Amino acid sequence: MTRDATVVDEAVSAAWETCRLLDNQTSTEQRHQAQQRLQAAMDMYGCDEVARGTVFLVGALAAYLTQEAGQPGSLDPLSDLIPGVIRRLSRFEMADPAQAPMAAAVLTAAVLGQDTVAWRDQFGPLPRAEVLTHSFVLWLLADLLDVCAERPGTANEIMQATFESLANAPGTGG
Repeated sequence: MTRDATVVDEAVSAAWETCRLLDNQTSTEQRHQAQQRLQAAMDMYGCDEVARGTVFLVGALAAYLTQEAGQPGSLDPLSDLIPGVIRRLSRFEMADPAQAPMAAAVLTAAVLGQDTVAWRDQFGPLPRAEVLTHSFVLWLLADLLDVCAERPGTANEIMQATFESLANAPGTGG
């Protein structure tokens, strides 16, 4: 890849809401608010941009989870993370098994240090079934991060802090 793909910040934030909708720790009130934020972002930026935001977050969380690869007790990206996530993905009834190879490829691009959005963009728009699959992968990665941190909600805390810092950064409208 010779260029980095950009995704609208609000679309990335909205993509995170899809993960929160899948999390059974999300209260009914929070779930309703997440649905509203997700719909507003899709209305403003389009479903495709929010889908690209999901691919971005999959890459970011995969990179976060494997940043200490090679250290004792760390996840090996190619033998632990990718196969483990894809294996768990197959347990989702709504996940289309035909989309698993692309999900695995996006994860592979992430752990190899590539821009996941630019990598995925080369194949054209994301079909609806693939978007759903990436949403499940995002949730699985967030769940794995919570398990590794031994504290439920860790992934959400990290993401919310990141979104707050982006909103407050000079020149981003915050």
